[in-house]
Amino acid sequence: MPRKSASSTSQKHRDFLEPVGNKHVTKLAGIGETLGGRLSEAGYDKASSVLGQYLVLQQDERKFKGWMKDVCNASSKQSNDCYKCLNDWSNQFL
Repeated sequence: MPRKSASSTSQKHRDFLEPVGNKHVTKLAGIGETLGGRLSEAGYDKASSVLGQYLVLQQDERKFKGWMKDVCNASSKQSNDCYKCLNDWSNQFL
């Protein structure tokens, strides 16, 4: 169970908090079709690929958000939502 209450996260965020499997990158909180397309073009078409990058960056919030901005021009809110989603997933499953 995520540490935060369900009311503080989006439905998309809550839906992601299950095994990653082969989920498309747009299943991550904060990632819609536009950012998903940009991430796919950069070689990150699966949520597991973005999770891998999050882990490579040692789960560092600043580094991950910087990477999101560089790779797909994510806004602060988008990168924050994605980071929180991956962080909660990692806390639950790793």
